Amino acid sequence: MELNKVIGLGVAGNFAGHLEQAGEAKDFAQVKVADATAPKAIFPFYVPAATAGFLSVFPLSSCRIQTTDSGDNLQIEPEVAILCDLTYRDGLVTELQPVAFAAYNDCSIRKPHARKISEKKNWGPNSKGVGPLLPLDSLLPGGVLDGYRIASFLRRNGELHPYGQDSAVVDYSYFHQRLVSWLIDKMNHQQDEGPAEHIAGLLAQAGHPRQALISIGATRYTPFGESHYLQSGDESLVVLYPAADFTPEAVQAALAQGHLDAPGVSLLRQQVV
Repeated sequence: MELNKVIGLGVAGNFAGHLEQAGEAKDFAQVKVADATAPKAIFPFYVPAATAGFLSVFPLSSCRIQTTDSGDNLQIEPEVAILCDLTYRDGLVTELQPVAFAAYNDCSIRKPHARKISEKKNWGPNSKGVGPLLPLDSLLPGGVLDGYRIASFLRRNGELHPYGQDSAVVDYSYFHQRLVSWLIDKMNHQQDEGPAEHIAGLLAQAGHPRQALISIGATRYTPFGESHYLQSGDESLVVLYPAADFTPEAVQAALAQGHLDAPGVSLLRQQVV
């Protein structure tokens, strides 16, 4: 899978309580939303064929996270990423078809005065993470992804710490067709206002790519995750697993012992360097 040819987009504010924990709620205070539960905006983290700027740098890695030269505070952001086929008409997105999903780390700089969301998201190669892609035929209710849970951990000095709250994927504020419709609307109509950017212009700049990798929002942190930033030597783990096959306790126990290698699991392990 050549993800360097796929535009990378993320959803901000799609899990209740995350923005407050991340200290970012105030960044969106003036953003108008359709309802109280709606996500705040789409942001870009990678634009293929971009001619200049940090968004032209491919940031995804399946095995490492690179800390910044300036020693910024970095946090894991455990998310579900969905690979989607895009259909256009007259330069606008008319259809978004999910084809695969994976565990995702939207690792972010805690930069309180950033002008745009994207300025916290891509600081070079190995600043994001995506796990093994699993097939997905739709986001309709009752689909395969409804039975999944997402969890994240930080291994430091040999000890495994829960970093994000183990959460059901269906607990996203916007999910199923509601999320798909919202994404299409934002791709076509979101403007360059406040922390948000003009996504239709970026799609055009990228030559209207046929696929997008979309991270659909970070879950809430545990008290440990909320108060601990990444350090060189840490290991970041984000796991998407079927709840029918594993309990949260079994997942943590398996990862504490080393690995969780099973069909239907997307596990992203990244060394922090």
